[in-house]
Amino acid sequence: MKISREIKTALLAITALVLLYFGISYLMSRSVFSGDRMFYAEYNDVGGLVPATKVMINGYQVGKVQDIELQPSGKSLVTLALDNDFQFSKNSTVQLQENGFIGGKSLAIMLKQDGSPIAVSGDTLKTEVRLSMVDSFKNQLTPLQAKVESMMVSADSLLTSVNAILDVESRKNIKNSIKELNATVANFKKASGTLNTILDNNKNKLDSALTNVDNITANFSKVSDSLANLELNKTVKQLQSTIKGFDKIIAGIENGEGSVGKLLKDEELYDNLTGASLQMEQLLEDMKLNPKRYVHFSLFGKKAKQYKKEEKEEDKKN
Repeated sequence: MKISREIKTALLAITALVLLYFGISYLMSRSVFSGDRMFYAEYNDVGGLVPATKVMINGYQVGKVQDIELQPSGKSLVTLALDNDFQFSKNSTVQLQENGFIGGKSLAIMLKQDGSPIAVSGDTLKTEVRLSMVDSFKNQLTPLQAKVESMMVSADSLLTSVNAILDVESRKNIKNSIKELNATVANFKKASGTLNTILDNNKNKLDSALTNVDNITANFSKVSDSLANLELNKTVKQLQSTIKGFDKIIAGIENGEGSVGKLLKDEELYDNLTGASLQMEQLLEDMKLNPKRYVHFSLFGKKAKQYKKEEKEEDKKN
């Protein structure tokens, strides 16, 4: 039985359509057979993730992204079709990663070895996003940019203030100050040269003076050694003994012991001395007023007359 050309053409077309369907399903990562396990993950921003993206575990491909649907909440629901029967914990996370500077996004299942139940088909896994190098650099650059802008504004305000302060007269004063500073530096340089010349001319004298200082230091060291060799301890002990004896003498005087102590502490003797002193003063005063009472002098050897007290004028009147 011969097959007609039309039937052959129809069979070829059907075969082509079937192959096309399987090819598109493979490229779109749609499960053609029912052996794949389906997992779900939600992201606020998928960052350009497309279907057919590889799903990796420790760098090994275990499946692909089958579908991405935008939910009413604004989140994106990603369907993962895993054709590998590798078992992992239900607490494992699906990390959205950057393939490179110019590459797209990829998904990686980060395993959790915590003894949790095994994930089964239909579970919604936890998600996380790992920033790319560019995004990380942007996040670090954003606050730096704000600081730079703030510094630029401050610098602009500072320059405005400086321009307001530095008027024509102030600029002239600054120029004059700089000129005076240059003159001061020149004078200092000249003085430094003069000092160098003086040092060069008196180098021998300075060397001699330093040598004398060394000799004086050596002599002082010898004198110090000589003083160290003296019996200073013996001298100090004798001095301490002398001081103790002196303390005993002072204590005896305070206690009224000895002649000096009695003179200082005997109140009756003090009163007698005070009375004798008073009487002595009265006697001297009387000798000045009445010298004839005490002194009798005769040139021819006459007998001295007895002294008679002169009557006062008041007695005469009476």
